[in-house]
Amino acid sequence: MFPVRFLMPAALFLGGAVLGAGLAGTPASAGQVAPPPLVLSPNLTEPWVLQLQPGTARRAAAPVQQRRVYQQRPVQQRQVRRANWWSRTMEKPQPQAHAQRTRQIAPEFLPTIVEYHGSHKPGTIVIDTNARYLYLVQTDGTARRYGVGVGKPGFEWAGTHKITRKAEWPDWRPPAEMRKRRPDLPTFMAGGPQNPLGARALYLGSTLYRIHGSNQPWTIGHAVSSGCIRMRNEDVTDLYERVGVGTKVYVI
Repeated sequence: MFPVRFLMPAALFLGGAVLGAGLAGTPASAGQVAPPPLVLSPNLTEPWVLQLQPGTARRAAAPVQQRRVYQQRPVQQRQVRRANWWSRTMEKPQPQAHAQRTRQIAPEFLPTIVEYHGSHKPGTIVIDTNARYLYLVQTDGTARRYGVGVGKPGFEWAGTHKITRKAEWPDWRPPAEMRKRRPDLPTFMAGGPQNPLGARALYLGSTLYRIHGSNQPWTIGHAVSSGCIRMRNEDVTDLYERVGVGTKVYVI
């Protein structure tokens, strides 16, 4: 009986102390500090003791926010891939437009005036076959520069000649050597817009080479001929009016 009489007052004492602390809404005295407010944790499965710590409640909410961002990320990636695919489709050039661009002369081969510091006299023609340019030296330290087409591999040549003949809308008689390589070529073709010699021709000495126009201006700037120097019809017409028979031509 003694143990029973001893435990009962202790239990009552502890229960009263806990109940008193829970019911205390205001400090019992001026020096007593009020207990912290009750903060519920978003995760109700946590122990009730953790609900009294605001910092723990914020940390508990963080995993929920991270899971939401992770769920949205694959959707954003798919949207970006669709946007990139659409932009690549819109930017891809159409075959027809690409074909039109390749049939135009490159801008760097259009006629222009450049400084000239070489040793050739004014009125001389200098043809740089590597750079694909023809220069007409002028009297003021400049030269008129034109883009040209030159001989394809195996048909390159260099030398010094004079213009021995000039012709407008010249006829074309392919040499025997050319017809041997190309049996489909005619023996004669009258001058005109369809003629490969174009609008004008400047014949170089006793050679088979000429500076002439072309009905294929997109070949200017390339090595495509059998040795002749090709120019746009507009450019060879301009050159034709500026030079005469006897003009020296240097092909380098």
